[in-house]
Amino acid sequence: MSDITRILQSVESGNPQAAAELLPLVYEELRKLAAAKMAGESPNQTLQPTALVHEAWLRLVGNENVKWQGRAHFFGAAAEAMRRILIDNARRKQALRHGGGQQRLDVADIEIAAPAKEQELLAMDEALQRFDAVDRQKAELVRLRYFVGLTIEESAEILGISAPTAKRWWAYSRAWLFNEIQDKGGVKN
Repeated sequence: MSDITRILQSVESGNPQAAAELLPLVYEELRKLAAAKMAGESPNQTLQPTALVHEAWLRLVGNENVKWQGRAHFFGAAAEAMRRILIDNARRKQALRHGGGQQRLDVADIEIAAPAKEQELLAMDEALQRFDAVDRQKAELVRLRYFVGLTIEESAEILGISAPTAKRWWAYSRAWLFNEIQDKGGVKN
């Protein structure tokens, strides 16, 4: 049993010290995952990887009734928390009171028409919610890969499947989501 699993069980049993022990063990891994995910975001992104990890941590341990079934469940919940934070941030930026609907223009790039990152993120989230209703496990793989930035091997380990199975699921999921986004007109090229 890993230290993380042992401490998660202590958190579940109500040990108030366990959360303090857990953070140092998972912080760097969560920080690296958040940094990898944030590297693909637009340069004017105001949310930093450290802030993403801190916000996700508060959501994870802020609930007194948390029941973790192990490392996979914890990192799955972390992936979901990070996804929701990114989605909330994208929605906030799309709101009219925050200039939603307007794009920043760089004079050198005026001829290039590219969808905003927020639009892509929102379209992906909507498609992922529909995919979750079709196949929850594959949707969880997408969350771990797309929103947390885990590798195929890391995702497979967390989900308790083999890496080749994760690769097949990833290929299928990407195709399903691509078709769903295209069919719904989520991102226009």
